[in-house]
Amino acid sequence: MNHANTAPAILAVSLTVGALAGARAADQPQWGELHSRNQVSTETGLPDSFDPATGRNVKWSVELGTSTYSTPVIAGGRVLIGTNNGTPRDSRRKGDRGVLMCFDAEDGHLVWQLVVPKRSEDKYLDWPNTGITGPATVVGDRVYLVNNRNEVMCLDLAGLANGNDGPFTDEARHAEPAGAPPVELGPLDADVIWIFNTPAELGVHNHDSAHNSPLILGDFLYVATGNGVDSTHLHILAPEAPSLLVLDRRTGRLVATDAERMGPRTIHSSWSSPAAGEVNGRTLVFFGGGDGVVYAFEAVKEAAATPATLKKVWSFDCDPEAPKENVHRWQDNFKEGPSNISGMAVFHDHRVYVTAGGDVWHGKPHGWLKCIDATRTGDITRTGEVWSFPLNGHCLATPAIHDGLVYVADLSGEVNCVDDRTGRLVWKHKAGADIWSSPLVADGRVYVCTQQGEVLALAAGREKRLIATSEVSGAINATPVAANGTIFIASMGRLYAVKR
Repeated sequence: MNHANTAPAILAVSLTVGALAGARAADQPQWGELHSRNQVSTETGLPDSFDPATGRNVKWSVELGTSTYSTPVIAGGRVLIGTNNGTPRDSRRKGDRGVLMCFDAEDGHLVWQLVVPKRSEDKYLDWPNTGITGPATVVGDRVYLVNNRNEVMCLDLAGLANGNDGPFTDEARHAEPAGAPPVELGPLDADVIWIFNTPAELGVHNHDSAHNSPLILGDFLYVATGNGVDSTHLHILAPEAPSLLVLDRRTGRLVATDAERMGPRTIHSSWSSPAAGEVNGRTLVFFGGGDGVVYAFEAVKEAAATPATLKKVWSFDCDPEAPKENVHRWQDNFKEGPSNISGMAVFHDHRVYVTAGGDVWHGKPHGWLKCIDATRTGDITRTGEVWSFPLNGHCLATPAIHDGLVYVADLSGEVNCVDDRTGRLVWKHKAGADIWSSPLVADGRVYVCTQQGEVLALAAGREKRLIATSEVSGAINATPVAANGTIFIASMGRLYAVKR
């Protein structure tokens, strides 16, 4: 297995309207559409293509690290994206680290950056040169993310330029490895508000990369813990650890966790992020477990004095015939075995759409796009499936749903357009290269990025038509994002702002 590509396999947030106070109308301050995770944008006037060589339709581009798997988010005139420290912006902080860069959305200059040292206990906890892989979420002037050390962080969108707000004020110490002297802070450094250390507080043992895109509902922050296997890939060291946690977004205090004990059934790790939606008058939080099961929990209404247990409303096993016990005996069995979920569950019109299947590096090459009835309760494995669409092998992507159609791509390089009511194939496009990122539907087009650095613009709708193909240097793992009349596309080493 090539672990150089492992951690980021997880690509690629549902927010209440009230939580978005202060965000610009055309911003994209979290991964996906409000209340769903659906990667659909209402932006118009977007370009079909661009050319970095000539500068055509390229508003600006900036160098990132050398390994970028995080999808950019745009809020308050800023663009935030996780990367590694392959090309240090601060000569005092060299070497392998996780980095969150904050750029000015107008011209691409660096506003500030968060620098996080690697975990030293075991490289499988924080795979070398991977960096920060999960997209941030922005609400007002606060930035929420999971860093490469699996710490949940709240940052000031303004950075340290407007002072060190606290209550956390030890940014200089946090930015350096243990035993190294702190470096004097400056206006280009991040301002940390609070930190929740998930491994220390909950005993979580994550694997390869702590990937997550935080979900915010009101005052509560929902985050996957990333609990997974050890370095041998044969044992879950923290079988009792939760897979989903809830924090008070204002203080970082632990509010709730799940009690589903997904760990022993997880074949590799848990890399999916939570979503939410309104079903029968109540808000549900949907989570794709590393055990191949989609869970629906009641959203937290208020915080108790002590951490509570999330109430499960329903569960749906995407691969019910697969083994459920001693799952690690199927390690590297590429014909049969358990399934997991890497992409996010998307809520749309009282249904949940999700991709699931064998583990990309260690499991069977079988995958499905599932449509689940979100209105049911209990174990709905046998009763909740609306339809199932077979994919051509492994899939890491999150589907996008628009105008009666579902778009999803898989690692074989196939882009599928499926009828959202029936699950029948409408059309298929073969890109000719692996696809790790998720599709973006915007301005009558479906934008899809490949591992060969191609950006495809396909016509959205029931007639297959390739409009244009653009190329950048390096593989693209991040999902393209549209905001304020601009498409933001991140390759492994560069971020492009594309605009007519």
